[in-house]
Amino acid sequence: MSDATVARHAAGSAQRSGPTVRRKVSRRQRAARVLAPLVWIGPATALIGLVVVWPVVVMISTSTQKVSSFGEINGSAGWNNFKHLFHEIAFKGVVERTIVWVIVVVTVTMLVSLALAQLFNQSFPGRRITRWALIAPWAASVLMTAIVFKWMLTPGYGLIDILKHHLGLLPNLNGSAADPLGQAKSAMPWLMFVAVFVSLPFTTYTILAGLSTIPGEVYEAARVDGASRWHTYRSITIPLLRPALTVATLINVMNVFNSFPIIWAMTHGQPGYTTTTTTVYMYILKGSDLGESAAMSVVNFGLIIVIVGLFLRFSRWKSEVE
Repeated sequence: MSDATVARHAAGSAQRSGPTVRRKVSRRQRAARVLAPLVWIGPATALIGLVVVWPVVVMISTSTQKVSSFGEINGSAGWNNFKHLFHEIAFKGVVERTIVWVIVVVTVTMLVSLALAQLFNQSFPGRRITRWALIAPWAASVLMTAIVFKWMLTPGYGLIDILKHHLGLLPNLNGSAADPLGQAKSAMPWLMFVAVFVSLPFTTYTILAGLSTIPGEVYEAARVDGASRWHTYRSITIPLLRPALTVATLINVMNVFNSFPIIWAMTHGQPGYTTTTTTVYMYILKGSDLGESAAMSVVNFGLIIVIVGLFLRFSRWKSEVE
């Protein structure tokens, strides 16, 4: 075979193998591009699966089983745990009270936070100090804050009764002081007050961040057009604040719905079940029937999904992210 023939065969082999090599390289590149994001989202996805998805699976599984007080599984219970739960005398009142708790606390928190954000967005002497002071309830533990308020409300010895005594509203500290956390008519309002108190810092700063993104030129144009303050606030400030308001409301709904430390530390859901929400009721049931407690957890999970879904449906959240 001549040298020319060998060269032609070599050239032909190179031409045939060239596209194959390029195809292999391109496939590797495509695979690398597809798998590269997993390096970044893989750990987060694994963590979510471990601490969120897996407990939900276990919770749903436990809700359909017979579980002893020692945590031993004694077979399947089917839907009996849910049937027993729905026939509990306190169940209906607990669910209704939870809905009222969420609506009142979130509504008051949003209104007060909106006013505070408007105030802190203005320039006035001591603004920095007042902003720092607002962070204090946020920095402190919710449980610690609830215990402090419980001490303040101690009948006869708490700060509230001492102030009433000095103002002449409570003549006898030791004899006539009533327990505000021991009476159904006053316990829930005080719990709502504490819940609003601990929710204000985050909500106020979220709205304040939204206010800081509104350009001053928009207000200047409104003043040039002769718009009143109320018209400017209603037509410019509120619409431009909608993303911040949506985020703040959504997070508050989830936090308040699942709030446990405030109620448990201050009243343990007493007197009776007058201050018991679904989260607290779930914990109370744990002491007598773990299966029924798990069923309450499933109902609790379903309720928060429904509430959040309804909020997103009526708040038109998609228009804020498009």
